[in-house]
Amino acid sequence: MDRCPPYPAREGGAVCNLAIARYATATVTVAPALSHPSPSLTGSDRLVRAALRRSPVHGVHATVSNDFPVGAGLGGSSAAGVALAGALAELANVPLTRHALASLSRATEVDELQVPGGYQDHFAAAYGGALYLQLADDTIDVEQIALSDDTTAALARRCILVYTGESRISGHTITSVRNGFLAGERRMVHALARMRSLASDMAAALRSGDVATLGHLVGEHWVHQRALHPDIPTERIDAIITAAARVGALGAKALGASGGGCVVAIAEDGREDELALALAPLGERITFAVDTTGFQVIAPHAA
Repeated sequence: MDRCPPYPAREGGAVCNLAIARYATATVTVAPALSHPSPSLTGSDRLVRAALRRSPVHGVHATVSNDFPVGAGLGGSSAAGVALAGALAELANVPLTRHALASLSRATEVDELQVPGGYQDHFAAAYGGALYLQLADDTIDVEQIALSDDTTAALARRCILVYTGESRISGHTITSVRNGFLAGERRMVHALARMRSLASDMAAALRSGDVATLGHLVGEHWVHQRALHPDIPTERIDAIITAAARVGALGAKALGASGGGCVVAIAEDGREDELALALAPLGERITFAVDTTGFQVIAPHAA
């Protein structure tokens, strides 16, 4: 069963996110007929097997590749899941809406792989661009936030993305946070409520192209995110955020469930190079553009 996480189920959830032009690519083809055909797998075999179990097409060869570090908190497994689900749907000649594609990818992850997680990464991969998601028990409302060319360019220029080189274990962290909320831990309930409110504020900042305000909101978001679980911050993450503050970053936070992965810091306008230089000794910079297309079929299945 594709279960809604407990916080949005009880309180209603909200998330604001931005898709970047780093991609997971899935390639699927029908394998030659065999007496007992079986799928040929390359890439993340568990995810591929899970996607194939939900596909009406049999005897499929599937591969997954990506151009970003695995486990970096960039929603890579969700992007791969969306790519697989979309490619298999095209192969079966039953293309899905972006909403259905994101929902199928998330259901595959949760139901087939038993990985606890939310919706936002799947929807970011399916839709692209900037999204404001409002979640309730059985509905997900998707607002595609229109970004001006100037705002898109400013985000790519002023957001310095650094990979810590540390692996993250998001499932453990997510489960712990879920259990804490269900137990009614006051600190956790407060943090989650404020993070939900900040998502709405971030969406408003993006609508108006106010990157400076977005930076301050990102910084506050991290204060509440790190309070959710002691494994969320690490020494490397703290060092990156401290170094960013020293050169005037407006805000910084770790991405994903954290415990490693990537950190984004938002520079004051004109101080991007200074910020990038200060963070260079602490991790690999990942350059990016804002993705505006989401899931794409590169080479559609020939009828």
